[in-house]
Amino acid sequence: MPAQQPPSGPSSKAPPDHTPAGSTPINKLPAWQSFVRLAQQQTPNANSLNIIDAAGLTLDISAQRHSAALNDALDQLLAARHFNAQREQLLEGGQVNRTENRAAWHTALRAPAPTNQDIARERARVNNFVRLADSERRWRNIVHIGIGGSDWGVRLAVRAFGYTGLWRQVRFVSNIDGHAIAGGLAGLDPRDTLVVLASKSFTTAETLQNGQQAVQWLKNAGLPDPWKHVVAITARPDRAQEWGLNPEHIFHLWDWVGGRFSLWSAIGLTTALAVNSDVVAGMHSGAAAMDAHFAAAPTHANAPIQMAMAGIINRSILDYGSLNIAPYDFRLTELVPYLQQLDMESLGKSVLHDGQAVNIPTGPAVWGMPGTDAQHTFFQWLHQSSDGAPVDFIVCQHADHGWHKNHQSLLANCLAQREALLQGKSYEQALKECLDEGIPKQQATWLARHRTHPGGRPSSLIVLPRLSPFTLGALLALYEHKVFVQSVLWGINAFDQWGVEYGKRLADNISIQLQQGQAAPAPSGHDASTTHWINTFRGNGQPAN
Repeated sequence: MPAQQPPSGPSSKAPPDHTPAGSTPINKLPAWQSFVRLAQQQTPNANSLNIIDAAGLTLDISAQRHSAALNDALDQLLAARHFNAQREQLLEGGQVNRTENRAAWHTALRAPAPTNQDIARERARVNNFVRLADSERRWRNIVHIGIGGSDWGVRLAVRAFGYTGLWRQVRFVSNIDGHAIAGGLAGLDPRDTLVVLASKSFTTAETLQNGQQAVQWLKNAGLPDPWKHVVAITARPDRAQEWGLNPEHIFHLWDWVGGRFSLWSAIGLTTALAVNSDVVAGMHSGAAAMDAHFAAAPTHANAPIQMAMAGIINRSILDYGSLNIAPYDFRLTELVPYLQQLDMESLGKSVLHDGQAVNIPTGPAVWGMPGTDAQHTFFQWLHQSSDGAPVDFIVCQHADHGWHKNHQSLLANCLAQREALLQGKSYEQALKECLDEGIPKQQATWLARHRTHPGGRPSSLIVLPRLSPFTLGALLALYEHKVFVQSVLWGINAFDQWGVEYGKRLADNISIQLQQGQAAPAPSGHDASTTHWINTFRGNGQPAN
């Protein structure tokens, strides 16, 4: 069965000649020079409110550089990059991934009523599979085997909406380390376990190797038909069938679904089995609402565009090397690695569409953890280090528990940390504090130096009314579109990942050499250190004589 292609018609048309506008380095554009001057003239000023409502979320970027003049300059910069045409290509399924001649049409996967029949059919197949499994109370255990985009989104959704407990036990296996699959299968009853293999290409080494171990585990249990306990989600159903899977247990992806955007596809099968199909549907609805906002809202009121502007200023003008994500919600623990992949795999590029060097800093390192744990881990660095980093604070206005005081404390901590980063504390303020505490003046003049905060550190605040499938879907789509806007402005391709592919090819070659054993000829084509360790590790993991 061949890999499925984007639908024919207007949505698969080739991009117009002017669409790859990233052939000119951004710092060579007159519009960029004007934008830089205005950004450098601004300072974060939360007394000038800049709050945007978008798809049920509220974005407060008052603590970023902003002004009407800066928005006008941004409009000129977007026009220089032919942004409207590129946005249209993204949303209509055009070939925005030019190095691989593919669309990146993940927005079609969450349309309320897909007009594409392939998408509608696969959505119905997933829903029917879940409905039947639920009606028969089957699969008490789910082992989800995937990595990267085939893993993070499902982990996020299951953790967010299954934090109080699940009637199905779900385990995730991603790493090729054998301890991962050993732990994933330990203690489970194979007779009531479903193994979900998620791999777009069905060649992912980690997923297939772990999958082989899981299938062997099912076979060793003496099940009459182990393959009834395995489903696959892939763009290569032919390879899954060759592996031994039944066609009715193969759910389809398409080449135009990037791995880090595949949460919206049949990859959501595990989410539906774990926390309900309505959760998946709600996330689709929220994301689709953000898609509509992104498509129609003017620049000054367009949340993804405004977040992208802040990110461009912070990275390319102010030279902040990283972006901290601080979700003040325990249920969003998995949001940070999800956004790490989305942002860093998309924006970790240094060449334009035509192969020229970008020549300015792109793609920040993305990191973080939920507050308030983060406050006791790295917020000291955010407040008083020589570098610092912009912070995206994310919080829910209303909680879904009855501990009102806890939630008030959570909100207070979020707002206080954001205010402290922005306002800082001067030496004079710190000195007065020390003296007011009764510290002798000589000691106070010394101690005050240690208690100053530079302030002026940018941040954004994203407020969800409460954590629901709709608001989580909207939040994820907000970040997707922010990343796309940044890629357009920088002139880079957000949808390939050649750096990752290079490492995979090297690993395949080294794996072969490691398996050859100590008596094999010395490996060639490597640096001295790599050669040394190939020779040292040869034979590791082989059964003892």
